[in-house]
Amino acid sequence: MDFEAAYKNHWTPLLRYVDRLVGDADLAADVVQEAFVRLLEQTLPDEEVRRWLFTVATNLVRDDARMSARRRRLLSQRYDQTDLAHDPVESPDQPVLRAERVAAVRAALAEMPERDRRLLLMREEGFRYAEIAEVIEVAPGSVGTLLARALRRFTEALDPRIVEDETGRGR
Repeated sequence: MDFEAAYKNHWTPLLRYVDRLVGDADLAADVVQEAFVRLLEQTLPDEEVRRWLFTVATNLVRDDARMSARRRRLLSQRYDQTDLAHDPVESPDQPVLRAERVAAVRAALAEMPERDRRLLLMREEGFRYAEIAEVIEVAPGSVGTLLARALRRFTEALDPRIVEDETGRGR
């Protein structure tokens, strides 16, 4: 495996994928860095590197989400919920339109089953149907149908005001 070529070819798409998955650029960069550190310990054929990186990054995100949920649960047991409800870092001057769209897309993705979310994000990153099928462990012939269903669920979950803003008309 040529690590430098893997880094050059996969860093940016993997970072985009993870950033879309977590919605936090710093966390995404940390996850991608950890995935590449772990890649150094692997001996993989070049054609398997991309799938391996995306799978490892997804698992790292899942592990981080579990750890964060556990921390929140422990903190909520220790402190009053009202103290945790106000995020002191949040700025009231967010760029309104972009922030609303990003929030709406993330909310719609969060409502979706994990497999649907992974399907859409992997497809957005240019994975071929065969690669997607291997990662989510389904037959390659079913990926198109699963993607169409996931896209329909995403559209249904998306805030209608965002769709209206994008198209100039309601659904």
